[in-house]
Amino acid sequence: METLNVESSDDILKQLLHEAFDAQIPNFGSYNLVAAAGTSGSAGLKVIGFRREPAELILCPLNPRNLRPSERAVSVNNTNVSHVALVLDGGYEVGTSTGRVYRFNVPARLSLNIPGAEGAAACGLLAQDDDAADFADFMNGFMDHLDPTIQEIS
Repeated sequence: METLNVESSDDILKQLLHEAFDAQIPNFGSYNLVAAAGTSGSAGLKVIGFRREPAELILCPLNPRNLRPSERAVSVNNTNVSHVALVLDGGYEVGTSTGRVYRFNVPARLSLNIPGAEGAAACGLLAQDDDAADFADFMNGFMDHLDPTIQEIS
C-alpha cells in the first residue's frame, strides 16, 4: 500500500471521519471528534463525538476499509448510560440501559486505511494527541458526574 506523508494523511483522515460522523449526526460542529479502536464486544473502529454541555457521547462504528458508518450511531448521555469505567488497559467501557456495552481505546496516533478510487487504499497516520487528551479529560469529568460519591469542593 502507498504511504502518504503524515501531514496530508492526517488532514485527509480527519476530513473522512468528519464526513462519516456528519452523515449520521447533522450538527457535528457541536461535538469534538476522536477515532477509537474497539477492544471487545463492540470491537472495531469508531468515530466518537463528545461534548460537555449537555454531557454526551455519540459512538459511530465505522467500516475500516472505507471509513463509512457500519451501523447506526448511538448516543450515550445521562438518560441512558448504565456505566462508564476506565479499564485496566487504559481504555474505556461505556454501557447503555439497553444492555449494549462498548469498550475502546482512544490512541494519540492511529494508522488507518485511506479509501481511494476503485477500491484502492493507502495507509495513513491520524495524529490526535491533543484530542485524545481532551477526550480523557472529558471522560474523567463524565465519570465523576455519574458517581454520586464524588462531591465538588467549593
